[in-house]
Amino acid sequence: MGLYIETHIRADLDELWARTQDPARHQRWDLRFTEIHYLPRTEGEPQRFRYATRVLPFLTVAGTGVAAGEKERPDGTRTSALRFSSPHPLSLIAEGSGYWRYVPDPHGVRFLTGYDYRPRWGALGALADRLLFRPLMGWATAWSFDRLRLWLERGITPERALRHWLAELAVRALVLAGCLTGLARGGVPGPSGPLTDTTAYLCPLLLVVGISLALFKTPLAATPAARRCLRAPVTRTRAPRLLRTLEKLG
Repeated sequence: MGLYIETHIRADLDELWARTQDPARHQRWDLRFTEIHYLPRTEGEPQRFRYATRVLPFLTVAGTGVAAGEKERPDGTRTSALRFSSPHPLSLIAEGSGYWRYVPDPHGVRFLTGYDYRPRWGALGALADRLLFRPLMGWATAWSFDRLRLWLERGITPERALRHWLAELAVRALVLAGCLTGLARGGVPGPSGPLTDTTAYLCPLLLVVGISLALFKTPLAATPAARRCLRAPVTRTRAPRLLRTLEKLG
């Protein structure tokens, strides 16, 4: 089962292309990568690159890939495709491939991706991928797409967007912890004696409302959120021919 993510960005197509095709800019907004570097190439060859992801402060998983792009297409869209692999024994992803599509419209650009990969570690890896890693990858891709959208539409840098997200996450966690503690204690005691019947009834209700807000309230407009992206195509889509050509390079 491949992953699909789509967002709509009210921005210029050339600027979106630049912030996704330049490795230095790409690594700033994409949560999946810590480093991306193009490798030297000769004329006529596809672009090869190296990527790395810091899993833990002391552990970095790296891999290599090959990419190609179509900047000028007859229908006005653009396409970028890549194939990647990692020899690192701790990388759940052994190899994979994917594409980006840029579809301009009167209000901006539909920016979408489709990709898939083969997990390693046999049956255990396949189970871990299906239950945990693949949903996490889908979330990270969607969150990163919204982070990119905020950068282009509102000028909120990826670094600032991350701070917004961490701050909002901390506030939600504090509210959730406080409300759960209040429920566990049977309510919040009044400042001057036992609660009245009305307050005793309303207090648990307000705590439940607080828990609901902490868990389900729509994130602030300046905070990136994966939920703003589509996770399945509205219409049937196919991988671009460019990707099939790239995969034949072996």
